[in-house]
Amino acid sequence: MGSHSDRTPSLAIWQDFHRLKTPTVNQLDNIKSHLDLVILALEAIANITSDSILNAAQKLDLESIISDRVALWRLRQSNPLRNSSGGRKKLDVEEARSLVLIICYLAQQEQELLRRAVSLLEQIASQNKPPHQTALLGDYLDKFINLYQERMELQQEITPEKLSNLALKLLVDLLFYSGNNGHRLLWLAILNQ
Repeated sequence: MGSHSDRTPSLAIWQDFHRLKTPTVNQLDNIKSHLDLVILALEAIANITSDSILNAAQKLDLESIISDRVALWRLRQSNPLRNSSGGRKKLDVEEARSLVLIICYLAQQEQELLRRAVSLLEQIASQNKPPHQTALLGDYLDKFINLYQERMELQQEITPEKLSNLALKLLVDLLFYSGNNGHRLLWLAILNQ
């Protein structure tokens, strides 16, 4: 069993978060949407489940923020793009920071898979072939599009091609978030939307 310091996000990471800009109330809606889409991409590429997210929260000592499936479900339902029966929870800054840490932790765990997928994407793009012709990328795109269509309120202008482009962009982003400064990159990305 690892020491407490092995699990807890380092003090330096928390201090880094506090040096970075804090989002406005209006930005929090965009942040909710973006973080949920990044998690959706992780689910699609690496079969990340609610249990995976809860285990990551526990390993990072974030159970006080994401304690169980219900708390996680409420956070995910806070995304204004999601199908919902109403009663959306407001996402606060600490919850957003916690989700960023969890996403980056899970991306680090799946870094090898993410590298392979992005390398394959680069390879297939250089050959001017569609990504869905490869098993890994085809499965990822199908799963991402299916999850998106199942969980999000569909807007008329979102075509499967646009969803595929979104999925591929998120895949590349996840590789960046899997690095040592992933939390910083993701935080800055969600603030600069």
